[in-house]
Amino acid sequence: MSYSKALLGFFVTLVFLILAVHGQPLVPALIIFGDSIADVGNNNNLYTIVKANFPPYGRDFIKHKPTGRFCNGKLALDFTAENLGFTSYPPAYLSKAARGNNLLIGANFASASSGYYDKTANLYHAISLTQQVEYYKEYQSKLVRIAGKSNATSILSGAVYVLSAGSSDFIQNYYINPFLYKVYTADQFSDILVQSFSSFVKNLYGLGARRIGVTSLPPLGCLPASITLFGEGSNACVKRLNRDAVSFNNKLNVTSQSLVKSLSGLKLVVFDIYNPLSDLIKKPSDSGFFEARKACCGTGTIETSILCNVKSPGTCANATEYVFWDSFHPSEATNMVLANDLLIQGISLIS
Repeated sequence: MSYSKALLGFFVTLVFLILAVHGQPLVPALIIFGDSIADVGNNNNLYTIVKANFPPYGRDFIKHKPTGRFCNGKLALDFTAENLGFTSYPPAYLSKAARGNNLLIGANFASASSGYYDKTANLYHAISLTQQVEYYKEYQSKLVRIAGKSNATSILSGAVYVLSAGSSDFIQNYYINPFLYKVYTADQFSDILVQSFSSFVKNLYGLGARRIGVTSLPPLGCLPASITLFGEGSNACVKRLNRDAVSFNNKLNVTSQSLVKSLSGLKLVVFDIYNPLSDLIKKPSDSGFFEARKACCGTGTIETSILCNVKSPGTCANATEYVFWDSFHPSEATNMVLANDLLIQGISLIS
C-alpha cells in the first residue's frame, strides 16, 4: 500500500470515528456554487440546452433516475456530503425540494456552463456566479425565517462553502470565442478569472462565510472533448490546454494565500483536482479503471448534455470501468476517488 493510500485510510477512519462519537454531521451545512461539476438540477428549471435531466444521466443514481447531475451517478460533492455525515444532499436552489427544513443543511446554487466570467453563463443561459450570490442572499433570508436569526447565523458561519468553476470559461468560451482569444492571451484571460474569484471570496466573506473550498482546474487538455476538438487528430492530451490549467491553478493558489492573510478568520483551501485526475488518466489500471481516453456515453469523444442521450450509440454497459462518464464529466467511480482525496485536502475546513 502506498503512503498516500495509507494516509487516506487514516483520515477516512478518523472522520468516521468522529461521526460515530458525535452522531451528526461535522459541519452544520454545505453550501455549493459553481458549474456542471456541482450542478444537481438547477439547470432543469432554466431555458437552456445544457441539461442532464434525461437518461442515460442518473442511470446509476438513487432509483436509477436522472436528476440534472452531469454523471451516471453521484457527484464528488455528493460523496463529500456523505463523508461529512449528511444523510441527504443540499437541494438545488431552484428545485421544489429547496424549501422548509430541507434548507437547514445548506443549498446548491451551481449551474452547468457557469463560471468566473459571467458572460460564459450568459452565452448558455445559465446562472452566473454573480446571480448565484444573489440567490445565496435570498437563501440567507429564508434560513432566518426557518431557524431564527441566532441559529441561522450559527449555521452560516459554521458551514463549509464549496466553489467549482473555470472549466467552462476556457472550454466553452475562451478557446472557441474569437472575441476573447483574439483579444486576450490565455494568461490574460486567467487573470480576469482569478480577479473574479477574489471578488467572489470577499463577497462571501462579507456575507458571513468563513470556511471556503475552491476546486482547481482539472487537466483541461485531457478531457475527451478537448482532445476531439483541439487535439488536431492526435489521441493524446492537448499540452497547450494543460499548461493553461496549470498556470491558472498557480495563480489561484497565490491569490488564495493572499486572501487568507487579508481576511481575518478565513479558512480557504484550494482543492487540487488536476493531479489526482491526471494520475487516473495516465495510469487508469492502477485504480481499477479500464478506459481513460474515451467517455462511457456514445462514441465517448464529444457527447455531453443533449448529445449524451438514451439513443446515443455505443454507450458502455459498465461505467465503473471509465474515468469519464461523458466527454466533459467524470464517472461516479472517478468522483468517489476524487471525493476521498478532497477529504484529506479539506481537513482544515472541518477542524
